[in-house]
Amino acid sequence: MAEGFNKGFPVSWDQLHRDGRALAWRLAEIGPFKGIASITRGGLVPAAIVARELEIRLVDTICVASYDHQDQSEITVIKGLVGDGEGWLIIDDLVDTGKTARVVRQMLPKAHLACIYAKPLGKPLVDSYITEVSQDTWIFFPWDTDLQFVPPIAGDEGSANKRNDS
Repeated sequence: MAEGFNKGFPVSWDQLHRDGRALAWRLAEIGPFKGIASITRGGLVPAAIVARELEIRLVDTICVASYDHQDQSEITVIKGLVGDGEGWLIIDDLVDTGKTARVVRQMLPKAHLACIYAKPLGKPLVDSYITEVSQDTWIFFPWDTDLQFVPPIAGDEGSANKRNDS
């Protein structure tokens, strides 16, 4: 977990799919949208889910680099969209500090910006979200994790061996 984060919030593929569909239900009441753009890379999977659920066929990307696997850095826009965003739905996985959302808002002020997870610092910058998590929580997305044994919270390291020896 990155420094400064006290909690971890693991998200499974199933949970991400459920949350993506929940976002689509919320957005269906607001649309229709002429197109959807994901903020890469984290927004790609949620945008695919929302595009399917809302039957949006015009799908594009806004390519922004701001994170390595653990730390947020300066924002670099690699590819944007033409226009002011009117009629467009912009999807990301998470709004954290709001740095990326602020840049996208400046580029596309008339777009509807939505994400699945929102932290308090970034929440005011998005129009729609599903789940709020605390600022000190690191979200582990399924594309960044691998399945492995985790010892019980209350147990010690020897508990797993005792159980296997029985």
